[in-house]
Amino acid sequence: MQSTRSMLRGTRLAGSASAAAAALCLLAGGGTAYAYWATTGTGTGAAAAATMHAVTVDAFVAGDSNRTRLVPGGTADVILRTSNPNAFAVQLYSVAPNGAVTADPAHAGCTTTGVSFAAPAAPLAPAVTIPANSSLLVTLPGTASMSAQSQSACQGATFKVPVTVEARR
Repeated sequence: MQSTRSMLRGTRLAGSASAAAAALCLLAGGGTAYAYWATTGTGTGAAAAATMHAVTVDAFVAGDSNRTRLVPGGTADVILRTSNPNAFAVQLYSVAPNGAVTADPAHAGCTTTGVSFAAPAAPLAPAVTIPANSSLLVTLPGTASMSAQSQSACQGATFKVPVTVEARR
């Protein structure tokens, strides 16, 4: 019987050692898991914002035309050729008057044009998006008007309406 007891004791010791080793592994593994989730660090980063190039308004080119005509006492559309030199699309946010309206050089006698520009409310509605690296004709319906004081020499003239545009990304 002594040998059986010795065997049982040996088994218990081996079982106790295995349980202790398992507990030690769990504690070590749990400590590693806690360290993994509880670790903090510091550092620095950097980013640079791209520079937005100015959106421009250009004079009409061959093929551009207005579908409405301006007559004394009436209104007509103003058409802008906008150019976006950026590598991303921009939204045309607002258009504001920027100087006196003048007639084309072929109508030199048209010194009192009687033409005015009524800027549309900002932001423009419907929204106007100018694609990246492109130009777009933008129609502003009924924003030009001509008073009855316009000179007869203004008949058939094309008017230059100086504006400032605001574009946003």
